[in-house]
Amino acid sequence: MTLRAISPPPPPHASRLLVLLHGWGANAQDVAGLATYLSLPSHQLIFPEGPFVHPMAPQGRMWYSFPNGYDFRQTHAFEQQVDLQQSRRELKAWMLSLADSTGIGLEQTVMGGFSQGGAMTLDVGLQLPLAGLLVLSGYAHATLNPPVSPRPVLLMHGRQDPVVPIERARSAKTQLEQQGLTVDYREFDAGHEITPAALAVAEQFCQTFII
Repeated sequence: MTLRAISPPPPPHASRLLVLLHGWGANAQDVAGLATYLSLPSHQLIFPEGPFVHPMAPQGRMWYSFPNGYDFRQTHAFEQQVDLQQSRRELKAWMLSLADSTGIGLEQTVMGGFSQGGAMTLDVGLQLPLAGLLVLSGYAHATLNPPVSPRPVLLMHGRQDPVVPIERARSAKTQLEQQGLTVDYREFDAGHEITPAALAVAEQFCQTFII
């Protein structure tokens, strides 16, 4: 199964790639709206869509399901879920196909995501030789595997996030640093959202890879 994705027309002579994953219950169109707020003239932007329909939002998608009444302060063996295992396989295969479809290699690609998309970024992104990882209001849904190559990671989270507590971001930061990765960690006075301030930092992060 091939993931569906939205890709606005790339700028002329794009030499970098930014892949952004949506969160639980959103879809590719939602996160694609961020394109108008990002000034990245060297980047092609691609927004893949989770393979599963959200159970409560017909237009929404998800990368995997949550247990009924799940609270992010709880622990749960997400890695044992069949839907997460399928999304992991499909997303990794799709990422590996991008060099052929775009002409831009993974070493010039930043992978990022919001919330559940951020969790998938940490999970799958560490298995790929990417330029960098960008996580907004995300978390680690399983113990992080050692990265296949060193790369910088940008983690951003709202201190007042009512969905994914800030402690989950701090825990992810610790895990990444224990793997020897350089983490640029930012906290904002914000909730479970992507703020203009976070977008500005993300834009600057992506531009650092332009040679």
